Amino acid sequence: MHRGFLKLAAITGLLAVALGAFAAHSLKGMVSDRSVATFETAVRYQFYHLFALMVVGILYKDFPYKTMLWAGRFFISGIILFSGSLYALAIIQAAVKSGYQWIGAITPVGGICFIAGWLLLFISFFRKN
Repeated sequence: MHRGFLKLAAITGLLAVALGAFAAHSLKGMVSDRSVATFETAVRYQFYHLFALMVVGILYKDFPYKTMLWAGRFFISGIILFSGSLYALAIIQAAVKSGYQWIGAITPVGGICFIAGWLLLFISFFRKN
């Protein structure tokens, strides 16, 4: 097992629940429906990838390869870049600030990190002992 990945998955899960509750109960009255949907997309992808990170943490015991380590690192990076940029956009819109739309350009980089993580996880299963 990779305890670091498991700890991060647990903390990421805690944050995803808290942020999801914030979106459901507080954010809806502050921003447009589009911004709420953006925030909820960030929460959803954070949840998907905290489970992926948890799987990597558990599987690392049987597949202790660099590709598995990098899969976990890319999932963490994707959560920060993809979900984080979407959270930031929604919060900035809630504060009615303009000029920060460039943050949306970070989101696809996070998506690429997610894809890389899944690819490396796949490759890890073909490594030989």
